[in-house]
Order: sequence, then structure tokens, then C-alpha cells
Amino acid sequence: MQTFQALLDGFGIALQPMNLVWAFVGSLLGTAIGVLPGIGPALTIALLLPVTVQIAPTAAFIMFAGVLYGAMYGGSTTSILLNAPGESGSMMTALEGNKMARSGRGAAALATAALGSFVAGTLSTLALSFVAPAIAELAFVFGPADYFALMILSFTSVAVVLGASRVRGFISLFLGLAMGMVGIDGQSGQARLAFGSPDLLDGIELTVVLVSLFAVGEILYVASRFSKAPPRINPLAGGTWMTRQDWKRSWKPWVRGTALGFPIGALPAGGTEIPTFLSYSIERRLCKHPEEFGKGAIEGVAGPEAANNAAAAGILVPLLTLGLPTSATAAVLLAAFQSYGLQPGPFLFTNSADLVWGLIASLYVGNLMLLVLNLPLVGLWVRLLLIPRPYLYAGILVFAMVGIWGEATSWTDLALMFGVGVMGYVMRVYDFPIAPVLIGLILGPMAETQLRRALAVSQGDPVVLVSTPFAATMLGLAALALVLPALLRRMRRNA
Repeated sequence: MQTFQALLDGFGIALQPMNLVWAFVGSLLGTAIGVLPGIGPALTIALLLPVTVQIAPTAAFIMFAGVLYGAMYGGSTTSILLNAPGESGSMMTALEGNKMARSGRGAAALATAALGSFVAGTLSTLALSFVAPAIAELAFVFGPADYFALMILSFTSVAVVLGASRVRGFISLFLGLAMGMVGIDGQSGQARLAFGSPDLLDGIELTVVLVSLFAVGEILYVASRFSKAPPRINPLAGGTWMTRQDWKRSWKPWVRGTALGFPIGALPAGGTEIPTFLSYSIERRLCKHPEEFGKGAIEGVAGPEAANNAAAAGILVPLLTLGLPTSATAAVLLAAFQSYGLQPGPFLFTNSADLVWGLIASLYVGNLMLLVLNLPLVGLWVRLLLIPRPYLYAGILVFAMVGIWGEATSWTDLALMFGVGVMGYVMRVYDFPIAPVLIGLILGPMAETQLRRALAVSQGDPVVLVSTPFAATMLGLAALALVLPALLRRMRRNA
């Protein structure tokens, strides 16, 4: 009952005219961003951070939520029409969706993707509304050792799951941890890794690292591989909209995709790739027309697209309740909270209830807006791909520089921006994952604080780190995440 009342209060905030405008702006921007390959919600929110400092926190997060969901919707459009996924979570949608479009059923593919995203987004937001407060209540009983163990699990799972190899994942993680150590130590007051620069005593601004890795690194990577060939758009026939048979074949994949996407999205390093791949595999096995897979099966569009959107809502559960980011986009959202002086966690639901419930209610509103936007405006979104890449990325670079300079008017920040940007380019070339850098940078100082608190309470006895069942379980899972892949590889070799 209390949750229903809080949600009703949230709708009162989300349906205010100005907040509806921000939700529409975020949804429109997110959809456009999702269409453009290489520019995801993490980059968009990172670029908007310096600009939104003058906006009220609730309005800013309603817009960010629109960007997050909109990018998921937009990615399916180019996946289906052009076989060019705008988002990594839309890769599986492209397999069957583009085949449907080439056989003259593009309208049906786009409709099942949009409706599947709407159903999954609504159901997963409903789950978020009731699951998040319960987890936030549980978080009140966590001690420093529990939080430290939870963060260690986040570090290991992100480093192991993301990227081409564990070594690269851990190198990325340690780069983030090192950047998080820059500045004055909170307990001793000593400068760490500042190299005599007064500008580094306050630490490295997270916004600088976000914009550098996503914007500058991506721009350098695209420029190094730029082809002067003009963009080609395939004039695909739209065909008829969804038939009764299409509805019958789509609704179960929508539900199954939601059931897969939401819990996996809430896991550390769950992301959108794993649930979309699992959804595609399951639909292929359960489909009554397996011969259509590879030729344009509508189940192969409906299931993965629902899983994609459900996972986007799933990342908000650990972020809002425990302050733990499970993806690059969640890390950027955590940075946005911190830029407003807010710390996600159990106290966020009591100290900033209006913001949290206004944000959750806006997800319902934004989902409906996105459905209305995506069905009639597909042609417009595809035309965005005709913007020449040099103009597009040059504009992003200028926007990034202005944002970083306007935030602190610091030459050191600009130098760091280009230095970290070059590092981001190198990471992109050699396939180092970026998310562990961000999670190490954000959670590293928090993990250090919790570790020191736990050891201070126990007077330096390290046994305190496994003194509670929860902490021991989390550390056991972290060790398992490290050891299990190597054991499985050895077992396969011996088999």
C-alpha cells in the first residue's frame, strides 16, 4: 500500500507540464542517439552532465531516463532496416529483423520491436517499483564488511565478464582504481598521485573521464577508420503491419524476454548483450517454425528486443538501492547523482523520495511517449544516418570541450580530457572494455572507505571481512567468478 501511494505521488511529479517536456526531450534525443551507431546512452548522458547542472535534479533524471529507454528503442530501427545496430543490445534483433525487412515485412518487424519494448519496459518498471523499495530496506542492515564484499563482487564480475579476456578486464579495472586514488586521502590528509599539481588535489573529475573515454576516444577511433564512401540507405519495402498471426507469435516472446532481461540486467556486468543472446537462443528452440530462423522469424525480433529493454530497467535496481553501477550507462547515471550531491542507496528512498518516485513514474510515461514516437517516425530516424560522420563527430567534440571547460574552467581538465581520450582510443583499438574503468573509478574510493571502516571497527582484524554470512557469500562468489572460467576451460581441454 505504501508503494502504491509513493508511486501515485511520483506520477503527480512526473505529469507536471515541465517534467513532461523534459521526458519528451530525453525520449526524442535518446531515440535519435540509438539510431546512430557508436553513440550510446552513456555518451549522451555524459555530454549532457555539464549542461544540466542548472536544471533541477528531478527534471534532469527524468530526461536521462528518457535517453536511456529511447536509445534502446532507436537501436532496433537501424538494426531492422539497415542491419546496422545502433546499440550493442540490438545485435540479435538485426539477425531476423533485417531479413524480415528485406522480404518486405519491415513494418511488422518494427512494430513487434516497438510493442515488445513497450511491454517489456512497462512490466520491468512495474517490477522495479516493488522490488527496489524492498532491497533498499534490506540495505539498511548491511555493515561496512558487507558493502566491501559487494563491491569486490562487482569488480571481479565486471572485469571477468566484459571484454575479450580477463587480463584486459582487470587492466581496465586497475586503471579506474588508480584514477580513483588521485587527490587527498580522506583519513591521513596526504596527497596521492597528484604529482605536485594543485588542480589534482581534489581528484580527477568523473565527468572528464566519462566524456574523454566515450566522446574523444570514440571520435579518434572513427576518424582512424573513416571511409569517404557516401552512406547508403537501402530502400526497403515496409509491407503490411502486424497480422493476427504475428501478434499470436510475438506476445509469448515479449513476456519471456522481459523475464530474462530484468533480473540479468540487475546483476553486476549483466548488461543487455547476455539476455538478448539467451532470448534469441530460447526462442529458436521453442519456435514452432524453426525453419524460419535465419530467414526472418518474428520471434527472433520480439524476444531479444523485449529482453533489451527489460535489462535497461534492471540496471536501475542495484543503482538506486545500493549505489552499485552494473554497466557503463549505470556508472554515468551514478556520476550524475553525485554531481547533484546525491548518493544512491537506501537513504535515497527516504531523503529524496520525490526524486526517486518521480523518476520511476517517468519511466511509465516515457515508455508510452516512445511508442508514439517510434511507430510513425521511423523514416525520419533512418534519415539521420545520412549526416556525414566528420560533421557529426566534430560537433560532438566541440560540445564535449565546451562542456568540460564550462564546468570548471580548468586547463588541467582539458589536458586530462585529451590524455584520457587517447587512452580510450588505444583501449578501443585493442579491445579493452571501458565499463571496468568507470566502475573502478567510482566504486574504488567507496570500497576503500568501507574497508577502512570495517578494519577500524575490528581493530585491524581481517577476519571481520568474512564475519557475516552475506559478506562471506559475496566474497565466495567473487572468488568463484575468478576461478570457474579457468576450471571450465581445463575440463573442456581434458574432455
